[in-house]
Amino acid sequence: MPSPPRIAIVGGGPAGLSLARILHTHGLPSTVYEAERDPDERPQGGSLDLHAESGLLALERAGLSAAFDAIARHDDQGERLLDKAGHVLFEDNEGTDRSRPEVDRTALRALLIDSLPADTLHWGRRLADVRSSADDRWELVLDTGVEGPFDLVIGADGAWSRVRPLLSPYRPQYSGLTFIEFGIDDIDRAHPGLAALVGRGKVGIEGDGRMIIAQRNGHSHVRGYAVFRVPVDWAATRFDFTSPEAMRTALLEEFEGFAETIRDLFRVSTTRFVARPIHALPVGHRWNARAGLTLIGDAAHLMSPFGGEGVNAAMLDAAELAAQLGQVPDWQRAVAAYEAHMFERVIEAAQGSAEGAATQLSHLGLAPTVAFFQAQQAARRS
Repeated sequence: MPSPPRIAIVGGGPAGLSLARILHTHGLPSTVYEAERDPDERPQGGSLDLHAESGLLALERAGLSAAFDAIARHDDQGERLLDKAGHVLFEDNEGTDRSRPEVDRTALRALLIDSLPADTLHWGRRLADVRSSADDRWELVLDTGVEGPFDLVIGADGAWSRVRPLLSPYRPQYSGLTFIEFGIDDIDRAHPGLAALVGRGKVGIEGDGRMIIAQRNGHSHVRGYAVFRVPVDWAATRFDFTSPEAMRTALLEEFEGFAETIRDLFRVSTTRFVARPIHALPVGHRWNARAGLTLIGDAAHLMSPFGGEGVNAAMLDAAELAAQLGQVPDWQRAVAAYEAHMFERVIEAAQGSAEGAATQLSHLGLAPTVAFFQAQQAARRS
């Protein structure tokens, strides 16, 4: 029986942590290297809906279904689309359907971290390079020194992966959409009218080539996005991100003509505004196999957020790669089998995500957006 490979996972997000946890359940140790110095170094992003056939399946294989159920928000799955006057164009109230529960990214990450052996996750290790060693294995060149050699290095390091260039020449391309992120704290108590506007889940409000997305998170927090179809550098020249007051004023100007109750989302927003240009890898992105290297999650198939498939595809990558490594004696064959299946599996999700990004803020008006929402609803119910 061959000895198990020495495995390094670059990136401590949902994909990398899920992989480390499921490998642990198979009796396979791994080391996760994360650039952040601790779990609270930066905000982790908005709420996630995990799907039964992917994200929830990965948690089941990780032995964490019961623990996840304790932090999941089953009542926050609704979705609506409004026009700029506040008229409802589409509504899907999934209620307490348990197939796609919401969870805050921070809570999911904490759950996965707590499930790992103490020596698995190494914080404050920023990857500078991956280089081959004398014995045809790989070393990680980190800002803290060189680690390795490793038999298998797995890039779970997101959109701008430093592992991906060793396998693929492709870089994420700008989708044409830029999100300006903002937040509202304590919305249920302090702003009950806006809480009702957002509802139990997510609301999109579109008109005049502009869109607002507001999404309920845990602890009565709402994360919002002002969405524009603009050149990639437009936000940097249009907004003063150093001044929250200037940001609120500028966003109110951009959304002139929207109902005042909708524009109140900007008036009460908190002090942190961030530009998030939306990028994606090409649909069907793949690479030629290279011994000792592979990718999972956004490093492998970065998608736009439309459709909610990104984190689910990433966690399913982790579950499938871990299963192959745990069951196939030849770990290089296990990686090849994972890649061959993953390349085909993610095409549908990536295509749907790309179509979703293309239909938003169309010159044809709101009809393409409504059609996309309806198609997503039909797919969920099929």
